[in-house]
Amino acid sequence: MTTSPDSAVRLELSDGVATITINRPDAMNSLDVATKVLLLETVRTVADDPAARCVVLTGTGRAFCTGQDLKEHIQLLHNGGSDQLFSTVDDHYNPIVTALAGMEKPVIAALNGVAAGAGASLAFACDLRVVADTAGFNLAFANVALSCDTGASYHLPQLVGRAKAIELLYFPRTIKADEALELGLATTVVPADELATEVGALAARLAAGPTVALGAMRQSVAYASGHTFEEAVAFESAMMQRTGATADHAAAVAAFVAKEKPVFEGR
Repeated sequence: MTTSPDSAVRLELSDGVATITINRPDAMNSLDVATKVLLLETVRTVADDPAARCVVLTGTGRAFCTGQDLKEHIQLLHNGGSDQLFSTVDDHYNPIVTALAGMEKPVIAALNGVAAGAGASLAFACDLRVVADTAGFNLAFANVALSCDTGASYHLPQLVGRAKAIELLYFPRTIKADEALELGLATTVVPADELATEVGALAARLAAGPTVALGAMRQSVAYASGHTFEEAVAFESAMMQRTGATADHAAAVAAFVAKEKPVFEGR
């Protein structure tokens, strides 16, 4: 499965890895309405596709994603389109991050360049953030006198804690890769010319894993963050029953008894 190389959002599916690439390099991969519509469609497509067992989100050129396309934003302001300006949160940003954070399979952000504003928020919604040593994050919302969106208020404090999250939101700055690693925003930092290789190996490993079990772990961690301990362990029980009924679990147990390495099919 591939899309046109000229598309603003490219999708490639190979060997269980679905790679979504935001492809507006001349605009620093900022998000205009057309791109947001296409990104939502693409994220939902891979979420529903059983052949996609791991998802990679990345960008082309110098940026991962710099959030809202401010040129389009200014045009809408000048043309009296304020309703459309802020309905985009409910129409686009929230559905995109909900689909990204909620899909039942691992998601990797491959930061080829800066992730700013909603672009940073999208990266935070992924499970793992592999960051090129030339990349970084910027919570740029306050610079344009806007609140945070695209799940930043939820995911950022989980990564760095409430106090640091407030600091980064109040005082936007570029957080370079090495500091991002120290803060917990980056899972790992790699040389820029090795990003594709490192992400490819990590994604291949996850795509070959027990997809239902990995998705259940993802759901369980997300569920626990907003529920009581008693509710969380009850949810764990339900996920254990679900994964215990999978073909992958049966195959893994049989392989263990036979002292062989299991081969997972993602079901």
